[in-house]
Amino acid sequence: MSKINIKPLADRVLIKPLEAETTTASGLIIPDSAKEKQQKGTVLAVGNGTKDEPLTVKVGDTVLYGKYAGTELVLEGAEYLIMRESDILAIV
Repeated sequence: MSKINIKPLADRVLIKPLEAETTTASGLIIPDSAKEKQQKGTVLAVGNGTKDEPLTVKVGDTVLYGKYAGTELVLEGAEYLIMRESDILAIV
């Protein structure tokens, strides 16, 4: 993967969502129409934080976020999410 040329501002974070699972734990194959949007991803870039609150997530962290959190963007054929740190629910 090439270096990402995006630097989030303030308390925003750039996340690469993990791929949706294709099989269940019991081995059943999930069709494309039934796959749910993944709510887990890896942090690729972070902003500088705000004057009052520094960021707690770091590049490389795996995080959980809300289903409709962030803004989707496509850069060089890859999908990313950019969201505020407050939209992140947990660090895994």
